[in-house]
Amino acid sequence: MGNKYKKTNAMRALERAGIIYEVQPYTYDPVQLEVRHIAADNNLPLEQIYKTLVLKGDKTGPLVALVNGGEDLSLKKVAQASNNKKVTLLPIKALQTTTGYIRGGCSPIGMKKILPTYLDQQAAHLPYLYVNAGVRGLLLRLSPNDLQRVVPFTYAILA
Repeated sequence: MGNKYKKTNAMRALERAGIIYEVQPYTYDPVQLEVRHIAADNNLPLEQIYKTLVLKGDKTGPLVALVNGGEDLSLKKVAQASNNKKVTLLPIKALQTTTGYIRGGCSPIGMKKILPTYLDQQAAHLPYLYVNAGVRGLLLRLSPNDLQRVVPFTYAILA
């Protein structure tokens, strides 16, 4: 489990839970943080990289949606899954105070507080997926079951 990367909150949370994970470094363009570019530029499987999107529900407040990097999030479907009438993306300026992470480096693991989290059901059949490690330039590779052990989530149709 020892790796040569500076430990992030996400890595520490996985290690506390005894979860084995792999660190996957990637190069990125600070202007083009889209997952499609990251996958293409680093020869990674787009359908296995899950972007962490933080939203705000009109009833629930902040929540997290994890969606395949090649898909567009449906705000309507997230609202349905989370029992909100309406959800909007959390403003970038509120991201770090809410989660402890910055745009492009937001991990669903190790946030300041555990937020209601929804994982697109496409991930249910995957042996593993990649999520952000908590900093730009690093992904974590782990199984959806292991992710569930540190971030209680609900599968839902989100894209």
